[in-house]
Amino acid sequence: MALNVVIMAAGKGTRMKSTIPKVLHRIAGRSLLDHVVLAAAELGSSRTVVITGHGAAQVEASLEGRGTHFVRQEPQLGTGHAMQQAVPSLDDANETTLVLYGDVPLIGTETARKLVAACAGRQLALLTIELADPSGYGRIVREGSQVRAIVEHKDATPAQRAIRETYTGIMAGPTRLLKRWVMALKNDNAQREYYLTDVVAMAVAEGVPVVAESAASEAEVAGVNSPLQLADLERAYQLAHAHALMEAGVRLADPARLDVRGTLTCGTDVEIDVGCIFEGTVHLADGVRIGAHCVIRDTRIGEGAQVQPFTHMNQAVVGARAEIGPFARLRPGAELGPEVHIGNFVEVKNSTLAAGAKANHLAYLGDATVGERVNYGAGSITANYDGANKHRTVIGNDVHIGSNCVLVAPLNIGDGATIGGGSTINKDAPAGQLTIARSKQMSFAGWKRPKKAPKVT
Repeated sequence: MALNVVIMAAGKGTRMKSTIPKVLHRIAGRSLLDHVVLAAAELGSSRTVVITGHGAAQVEASLEGRGTHFVRQEPQLGTGHAMQQAVPSLDDANETTLVLYGDVPLIGTETARKLVAACAGRQLALLTIELADPSGYGRIVREGSQVRAIVEHKDATPAQRAIRETYTGIMAGPTRLLKRWVMALKNDNAQREYYLTDVVAMAVAEGVPVVAESAASEAEVAGVNSPLQLADLERAYQLAHAHALMEAGVRLADPARLDVRGTLTCGTDVEIDVGCIFEGTVHLADGVRIGAHCVIRDTRIGEGAQVQPFTHMNQAVVGARAEIGPFARLRPGAELGPEVHIGNFVEVKNSTLAAGAKANHLAYLGDATVGERVNYGAGSITANYDGANKHRTVIGNDVHIGSNCVLVAPLNIGDGATIGGGSTINKDAPAGQLTIARSKQMSFAGWKRPKKAPKVT
């Protein structure tokens, strides 16, 4: 079905107490508005119109290149007034128009799809939810399955206040009728604002059926108006994601202490400890174990790999049965083969390590190609930057690098070579030989250590 989606994103969000437009605050690494735009795309919207106002330039820039259309509401005179700004941008060929809100980020695609189907280009369809305590919300008044009115709490009779079904603000209507109703809205009320809910009375008066669909949960229709509400929805989102992972077989030490800020896919028998953050696109193959408090972004981790606590990875590839961490850092371009060991306080950047290579502690590998079964000693580094350009270090198979070595790139170390501890190597080292580059040890009799001058009081 051809579909217009209108997203209201003009509000200031005073209670957020922030200079950032409310709809640009984030849940799960995406702005509130971005969540809604993605939902519109998943619905197959052929035209998405975003109504901006406060911070309009910043909001519009956040969606640059996303194919959305923008209209501005200045000043902000209510939801009906906002829709009046959008009317000229609606595609008349799309028989249904869905109205969403940029500060209601967790609207479910299936729920929205049900609402659009209920409209079917012929009926006004409202998204409702039953609340245990509906105080302050507009009540849905029905005759059988048909909605006859939305009654605000302050105007409701005692019998109407007993109704628990409330209106969420989300609706879908026939585009042709909705455009006419919206342009006929009046602001003859105490607030001098135009209310979109007034179209319900117009539909009833014209005999157009008004139907309701129920939201699947409170979280998917909850709005964000304060930092507290933002945090509550963040946890609701993450807990739902955690439950989905566990239903697929992932073992989470504590589903309340997981943050997925992108896409996380897992094989079988994956285990994730507490406090881990996954950003971008992350894939964990079968049997991967992630220790506590790791931050992993845009990374693929191979079958059976073990990642120890407090490890950071960004744009890395980790081979099968590798062992990483604790306190390791894999930077962009780190590609580790099978059974590679990267230990505590080891940093790897733009480097490949072949099968079985080990750098177990306190080391740096930058712009390096490391062969199979290399043992890279503690405290050793590749000096890959000359102040202007980066250079590469190539280490062959079965090389042993002693502790506290400096490998000054560009450099080639042949297969089977050994570099003596404490060496600074700035020339190629031949294969199969011991290479040492350090000054001769000397002792000086009678040498006196400098002493501090006594303090003057």
